[in-house]
Amino acid sequence: MITLARIVWGITGSGDHILEIVQSMKQLEEDPSHRVTVIVSKAGEQMLRLYGLWDELKKSFRKVMKETNSNVPFIAGPLQIGKYDVLVVAPLTANSTAKIVHGIADTLVSNSVAQTLKGNTPVVLYPVDQFDEEIEALGPKGEVFTIRPRKVDLENVQRLREMERVIVLESPLGIPSQIESILKSG
Repeated sequence: MITLARIVWGITGSGDHILEIVQSMKQLEEDPSHRVTVIVSKAGEQMLRLYGLWDELKKSFRKVMKETNSNVPFIAGPLQIGKYDVLVVAPLTANSTAKIVHGIADTLVSNSVAQTLKGNTPVVLYPVDQFDEEIEALGPKGEVFTIRPRKVDLENVQRLREMERVIVLESPLGIPSQIESILKSG
């Protein structure tokens, strides 16, 4: 049983379910037995600013690290050698999904996933484009619009599901319980 759960939570540039995702992150951080370190891609920072969540994120977490390049801030090494208990990426864009399944590690998030998978730390992902159906999305100003994932995006998510030590969730609402399950087994 882990006494202090060390969680790294990556955010890429999708606004899909971002309000619920930030609430889940805050819920985990409020538990004194959890420490959430947040890593944010360049596009993730832009998206959080558009949704008015950037300042809230910085106020709510002890450590928010934004991407300078694929290895700065340096988090991939500590993830790889097990200094953290779990890596979560939610939301995970179609672009980052494609990079991960094709072994491209040229951003902070894609490099963190690649290096983490070289060790024993579990990786939990919520890719936003994973169902072959139209979905309603909420824009930064509350506007509702409809999108449909491309076939290539769906194929890449399927490849994620086949990767060793990668847990792909169909909803961001399942992230806290999945983390708790990992921590109890760890």
